[in-house]
Amino acid sequence: MSRRNTCVSKEGAQAEACTVREVLDRVGGKWSVGIIIEASQGPVRFTELERKIEGISRRMLTLTLRNLERDGLLERTVYPTVPPKVEYRATEMAKELYGSLVMLTEWAERYRDAIAVARDNYDRGREALVPEHSMASS
Repeated sequence: MSRRNTCVSKEGAQAEACTVREVLDRVGGKWSVGIIIEASQGPVRFTELERKIEGISRRMLTLTLRNLERDGLLERTVYPTVPPKVEYRATEMAKELYGSLVMLTEWAERYRDAIAVARDNYDRGREALVPEHSMASS
């Protein structure tokens, strides 16, 4: 199976299931966590997500929403209005995942300062190992 953006390849009537790694890559993606957390709170519109998820581009939001919908984690509803109103809701599968994502996010918040200190200490230790003459040539 090729490593495309899909995790199901169809050969005849038989489909190959996603690997655990592919599933974790998708739900643990840079933007997926925030989208799933927001959509688990209730229906959310594209522009709301764009405002709430800092740093995401329109293109990346669109691609991530499509992938999450394709994977069965989001439901997309289009209302026949002008302009069309589109809402995204977390599916039951995503709602089950929500608790784990919140715990992971809380853990990251709790330890981000300690991790920054550890990184700084590590980097300073690595710099002490590099001879001065090699630093001057770079």
